[in-house]
Amino acid sequence: MKEMNFVQAVNEGIREEMRRDKSVFVVGEDSASGPLGLAAGLAEEFGRERVINAPLSEEGFVGTAVGAAAAGMRPIVDLSLFSFSYVAFDQIVSHAGKLRHMSGGQFKLPMVILGISGAMSGMAAQHAESPQAMFMNAPGLKIVMPTTPYDGKGLLKASIRDDNPVLFFQHSRVRGLKASIPEEDYVVPLGVAEIRRVGTDVTVVGIGGMVLLALAAAEEFAKEGISVEVIDPRTLVPLDKKTILDSVKKTNRLVILDDAPRTCGAAAEIAAVVVEDDDAFGYLDAPIQRVTREQVPVPFSRPMENFVIPDLNKVKAAIQKVMRKQKR
Repeated sequence: MKEMNFVQAVNEGIREEMRRDKSVFVVGEDSASGPLGLAAGLAEEFGRERVINAPLSEEGFVGTAVGAAAAGMRPIVDLSLFSFSYVAFDQIVSHAGKLRHMSGGQFKLPMVILGISGAMSGMAAQHAESPQAMFMNAPGLKIVMPTTPYDGKGLLKASIRDDNPVLFFQHSRVRGLKASIPEEDYVVPLGVAEIRRVGTDVTVVGIGGMVLLALAAAEEFAKEGISVEVIDPRTLVPLDKKTILDSVKKTNRLVILDDAPRTCGAAAEIAAVVVEDDDAFGYLDAPIQRVTREQVPVPFSRPMENFVIPDLNKVKAAIQKVMRKQKR
C-alpha cells in the first residue's frame, strides 16, 4: 500500500494505462505541463506524441478525440474544468454520445473526458460549474463521480478500458483527500454504489464531494442517537438504483446532496427513481429532501459563494426535517 492524494491517484491510473496500452493518449489544455496535476510528469515519460498540448479550442480537440476513438485509439481528454465542456457540448453530446448507436455498433467510442467540477473558493460563475445532470440527459454517455483516491484511480482505469465515452468528474472538494492505494493493478466497476456508512434511521445519498458533508453530518447525528446511512453512487450513469432503493426500504427516509443547481438535477433524478418504485415509495415516512445549490450563478464573493452552495448546516437541517416524523 502507498499513501497518495486523489490527484496523484488519478495521475498514476493514467500512467499505468498508458504503459499497458499504447493506444491510450492524453490531449488537452496544458496537458504536457500538467498544472493541475492530472497529467504531471506524463510528457517526460511518454513524449509529446502521446501527451498533447492542444490549442485553446475545446470544440477542436474534443472533436479530434472523438475521431481518434472511432479510429481505434483510446484518448483521455483533459478539460481542466468541466465548466469548459459547454464549448464542446455538440462534440460530446451529438458525436461522442451518438456515433456508436447511429453506426449500429460498427464504431466504438472508447474515450474519457475528465475535469474538475464544483465551486472552488472564489473562482466565480464561469469556473464553478457542475454540469453532470446536463450530460445525464444525453444518451450514450457514462458519468463517473468518484470521492476517494482509491475509487478515483480504480474508476478511471475502468473508464479508460470501457468502449463507450465516459465523463469523469472530479469534485473540487475531493482533490486533496489522501488514502492508501494498493500497489497491484485494480479497477472499480462502473455502476456499483458504495455504502460509506451503515445506518438505520435515514439514507443520505451524496454525489461526489457531497459524500464528505454527508459523513460529517452522520458523525454529529450519531451523538444524538440518530443513525445515518451514507451512500456514494460513484457513477451516475449507470446508476446503482438497487443499493439506493434497498437503503430507503430500510431507513424509510431519504436526503440527497448535490453541488449543482436544483432544477432537473441529479438529485431530482434519484428522487424520481425512489418515487417511481412501487415498493420503495410505500416505505417513505417523510418527503424526500434535496440539498443543492441555489438556482443562481456561483458568485465570486466568498461569503456569497458559501450562501449559494451546500454546507453542513443545510445538510443537518434537511436530515432534521425528515426525522420529525416518527417511523411507522
